Amino acid sequence: MWTFILLYTLYTLGLNICQATGEDNSTQMYYVKLIIDKSAIDNITAILKTPFVRDNNLIVEKLDFTTTCKSVSAGKKCTCSKGYRWRDRVYQSDENDCSGDKCTFTQNLNPMCISDNTVNINGSLTLYGMSYHDCLSNKEDKVINCTNNLLQKMKKVYSTLSGFDSIAIGNYSVGSIIADFTMTIAGPISTDKLSSKSKELEKKLKDPKDENGLDASIFLETRGIVKLSIPSGLVRYNSNATISCSTTEDLGKPKWHLKTDYTNVITTGTESEVIINGSESTVKLNYTSERWAGEYTCTYKKGHISHKASAVLRVSLLPNIRITTDPSFPRCQRSNDLRHVTVKCEIRNSSETYKVNWDNKNVDSKIDTFVPSPPEKILSYEAKTFVGCQPPIPTLTCTFKNRLNQTRKAEIEIITINVNDAYCEADGEWEETKANYTAVLQCKNAAGQKKRKCNEENQRGIWGPVESACVNLEVHDVLERAITADVGLGELADNAAIVFSRLQNVTNSTDKINSFANMNASVEVLVSMSSKLNHINNESTVNDVLESSSNLLEKSLSSSWGTDNTKSGHLKTNEGEGSSSHVSLAERYLSSVEQLIVVANFTTASRKKNIEVEERNCTQGSQCTNKVFNVNVSLHSSIPNSVKTAGMRQLEKYLPYNDTVEPNSIVVTATTKGKQTAGDTITIDFALTNPRAPNTKILCVYWCNNTRSWSEYGCKWEGPSEEGRCVCHHLSSFAMLVSKTPLTIPGITEITYVGLSVSIVSLIISLVIEMSVWSALVKTNSLYLRHTAHINISVCLLVADCCFLASSTPEKIDQIWCKTSVVLKHFCYLSMFFWMLCLSTTLLHKAVFPFHNLSKRNYLRFSLVLGYVCPLLIVVITFIANDGGAEDLYFSRRTCWLVYKGFMKGSIHTFLIPIGIIIFVNVFSMLVVIMKLLDHPKNIQKSNEKEKTAAKTVMRSVILLTPIFGGTWIFGFAVTILDLTHGDIAFAVNYAFTLLNAFQGLFILLTTCLGEKQTREALLNRFRNKTLASTASSSTKLDSTWKK
Repeated sequence: MWTFILLYTLYTLGLNICQATGEDNSTQMYYVKLIIDKSAIDNITAILKTPFVRDNNLIVEKLDFTTTCKSVSAGKKCTCSKGYRWRDRVYQSDENDCSGDKCTFTQNLNPMCISDNTVNINGSLTLYGMSYHDCLSNKEDKVINCTNNLLQKMKKVYSTLSGFDSIAIGNYSVGSIIADFTMTIAGPISTDKLSSKSKELEKKLKDPKDENGLDASIFLETRGIVKLSIPSGLVRYNSNATISCSTTEDLGKPKWHLKTDYTNVITTGTESEVIINGSESTVKLNYTSERWAGEYTCTYKKGHISHKASAVLRVSLLPNIRITTDPSFPRCQRSNDLRHVTVKCEIRNSSETYKVNWDNKNVDSKIDTFVPSPPEKILSYEAKTFVGCQPPIPTLTCTFKNRLNQTRKAEIEIITINVNDAYCEADGEWEETKANYTAVLQCKNAAGQKKRKCNEENQRGIWGPVESACVNLEVHDVLERAITADVGLGELADNAAIVFSRLQNVTNSTDKINSFANMNASVEVLVSMSSKLNHINNESTVNDVLESSSNLLEKSLSSSWGTDNTKSGHLKTNEGEGSSSHVSLAERYLSSVEQLIVVANFTTASRKKNIEVEERNCTQGSQCTNKVFNVNVSLHSSIPNSVKTAGMRQLEKYLPYNDTVEPNSIVVTATTKGKQTAGDTITIDFALTNPRAPNTKILCVYWCNNTRSWSEYGCKWEGPSEEGRCVCHHLSSFAMLVSKTPLTIPGITEITYVGLSVSIVSLIISLVIEMSVWSALVKTNSLYLRHTAHINISVCLLVADCCFLASSTPEKIDQIWCKTSVVLKHFCYLSMFFWMLCLSTTLLHKAVFPFHNLSKRNYLRFSLVLGYVCPLLIVVITFIANDGGAEDLYFSRRTCWLVYKGFMKGSIHTFLIPIGIIIFVNVFSMLVVIMKLLDHPKNIQKSNEKEKTAAKTVMRSVILLTPIFGGTWIFGFAVTILDLTHGDIAFAVNYAFTLLNAFQGLFILLTTCLGEKQTREALLNRFRNKTLASTASSSTKLDSTWKK
């Protein structure tokens, strides 16, 4: 047996050595490798001193054994002596089997331990001026001379450091002249001493040709001053680990970094904790996984010198296993068949080496296993066997064991399609699937799975719809980064900036998020980050937050929000518990964006396509107003406060609401930094998305997170006069909902049916009476005028009432009949008033021109023109002018009547204006006639008494009918302009109009027919004559009988 020994020899040199400067001594290290027998070790020190010391000025200060090696079957097994350690690169190499101070080397290496106090320094020296320009020359001899000159000057300074070993210049680069160098100090070193020597060298290397030139600049990075402690060997998966670093001097607070595929700062997070206690700093890991495996670096920075220590933490990993069968559902042709099945367990490739075992249950056949080749990204371990088609169900399990004997397993049942089982036939990429089971496919070029259930109907398998959870790889990566943003790798603010920048880039392309799965993943990024962040001060990050949030609300992505959640909510009028456990996508979006806006710092108003945010500081007792998307939000606060207002387009369509209402505004969020007081009032002037339909109520609501629904609690609508205004007494997310159905008046339909029925019967009776007593009553021109007008008025009202009754339920009739009934009602009601105008104008003519008699023929011509032609012209012109009687221009489909759109707007005014003029003319005419009758000469001829009486009768009809018809339509106009949301006054006006309008026929019968003495007498005389004639006829027949 022989022993391999390495000696570490230290010499101290005196002042006569050329490289020494000042009063300090220079030092130089020598390394000796010996191969000797183990028995000769005892006298090695005395033997070695003689051959190496040939100058009396040179003194051997220290001679130590550093490394002892011996040959073993696997190679060399080496041990570090006390006070020495392995270099980091030796210990961190996976090719070497190291544990503590012992390492086994399989290759032909010459390993050597170094002192525990060895300091390795990497430096960068920047030189100004032209003195060292030759170091960048293309000629090798000039470079060598320049390098030797520079190296000599550096050695004169640095060799005076205690333990100085070596210094070497590596390469040069341009930027003035930059020289990279390495230096080794074989022993403890003072950081202050190193700093002072570096400053001394900076001055010595100043260009002597340029007195005003700059000093050289030196940046150093040391390794060895900082001591780092890390668990040796492998660390168990999902366990705790502690890494600590310390220094003998006070160097301030260190920074921790972990290098894996990229380098991250280590901070306190959900999986790590950084503790600083004096000169010692510790990182505690509470969940060791592949995320925390890598090279840890502890860095102290003091001036231009960084002091570092690095070590590798190796974690024995466990995989995520995806287990499948091929085919997914083996189909049996006969009950005793054996079907060939391949079971696959797929894992992601990693540095871990696994032992895989297969277990089975109810599998009688041999299992053949296959191990994949390592280079693949996904490793697929396979087991092939045969399964029977009879119960029980066979099961296969794959178990992965890591290097520390930790295990993770996956199990799958092999479901067979038996002879009489219902199943779905193969459909494209979907294999045969047993009924009542779900087929699963891995997404191609995307993360996630898609599923499709095979349903059973009439003992047959029927494919259901495909449910895809495939997420774009870029979106998935952003989500993964968001989930791990606070684990402790990297500063949270920096991670947030990266997450939102990537999310903004991804969402800029709607093609990448045009599915529910992608939208859900994108919203989940916002949810995850909103729960982690307490503030966002970076202006670029704030912009990315709003830009990405706005992108998700694009109209073209409406289908990506899904339809299952829409209209599933409940409208609450008070606080209470929500009934649904499923949180919709829009709810999560709203709560997360609202929280992100609260923690974001806005320096100016931010306006994106679908999101606008404005912030304003309010003084005590003042009212401050923000404006987003034409929505004014005013807050009256009793204390100074900062108000943030955000408007979100399209979101109102995705938040749940019930079937009785629908959104009619954007969602507006109002928040404050300070505490809200009880007296605070917020006024919101919404811009309605769609015009409010008449008689429909608007609800001012806010989103209640407790009930997860819209609630009216604490909010009030200002009514139809300010139909876009809401007043609330708390801050939240607000919107306007409009009722889908208009308000109804209790009993109005019944009153209409009864009244119109009575009117129709009354008008028929009135017409029958008029025809019966026509010859008895019409004895003068005035009476002819009166009764002709009465008959035409009754006929027009009868037709109008029939149309009114037929169209009383507009939702139950078609559009053509609705339009036809409007035209008829428009014409007949106008004709009715124009015939009243005939009465009043004729009476006015008689009163003003008493000696000018108008013939019945001329009167009839005039009345027909005025009573029918004029209304017809008005109706035809109105019909044509409104796009041929178009819906919502000429008539309303909701009411089957003319349209009112505001003052002097809408077809209703072609009815109201003529009526108003006629009523005014009628009133004026009656006043003139009354005055003429009162001033008539008392010696009037008796021949004119009948005409005077007839004129009074006509005047009486006009006086009675004008308020009946005119007053009715005054209420009718009030009904048109008064919305039912005005409250009790609107209901009272509607009742009054309905009663007057419905019973107009009865009023005509009672006032102008039965209420007139001449008509009653004529009717009674007719009844008497018929009775006498019948009696006389009966008497004659009786006499004839007696005579016989």
